[in-house]
Amino acid sequence: MVYEFSNFGTMQNYFIKSGENLSFYEHMHNSFELFLVLEGETIVTVNEIEYILSAGEAVLIFPNQAHSFFSKRAKHTYLIFSQDLVKAFSSQVLYKIPKSNKFTPSKEILNLLFKTGVNDSLLKKKGVLYSLLSEFDETAEYIEKDRLNLRFLEKALEFVENNFTGDCSLSNASSQLGYSYTYISKHFQKSFGISFNSFVNQYRISKACHLLKNSDLSVLECSMECGYSSLYSFIRNFKAICNVTPSEYRKKRPVIPLF
Repeated sequence: MVYEFSNFGTMQNYFIKSGENLSFYEHMHNSFELFLVLEGETIVTVNEIEYILSAGEAVLIFPNQAHSFFSKRAKHTYLIFSQDLVKAFSSQVLYKIPKSNKFTPSKEILNLLFKTGVNDSLLKKKGVLYSLLSEFDETAEYIEKDRLNLRFLEKALEFVENNFTGDCSLSNASSQLGYSYTYISKHFQKSFGISFNSFVNQYRISKACHLLKNSDLSVLECSMECGYSSLYSFIRNFKAICNVTPSEYRKKRPVIPLF
């Protein structure tokens, strides 16, 4: 399971895209995601529950729910949007997840959705999102989350975000967060499917990708900005995750599916 860092954090992100035959490995991120089938059939797995979606059916995936997609002959649209865009709803479901993520959006909602693009006003985007969420909420049943574990995850993610440029070790996390080394290690693995150190490494590499694409910093400077004290270590880790060296990534600007 992979954590998608491009959808991590509190940016007012709104991204919509249509395509065909989507198959995507298990991952999670810190945003809401609507996945809608337009034609054919797609299997969507959310938190180990499998949904078979036909034309007109959708799933609404909540932040930090693990999910994957598999389809062979299908057309789809998916929308990823930040919790910050819908704060009233996000606060309402902060400690909840739906018993079922599957629903059938009305034609009216879909018409609004397809008429709203990424460059439209913030007010228009919020309007269609709240209409969509209100329709989902009308029939949804919810399960209470483990509040203690949720608070731990929030603190742990905030620690990584604030410390990835320096000492982002498990021992420092334990010291700053007030949880034992063993507790952090165990719950990170359970929640994200990867170790704490692997998570930090993926986060650093995702930040490096952003710098390589959007700055004139040298590869060495990018590595230092992302918390690597050794250029060799940075290049080795970058290639292991992205399948290319930092220099090749900057030159070709490939689309790396992890982020």
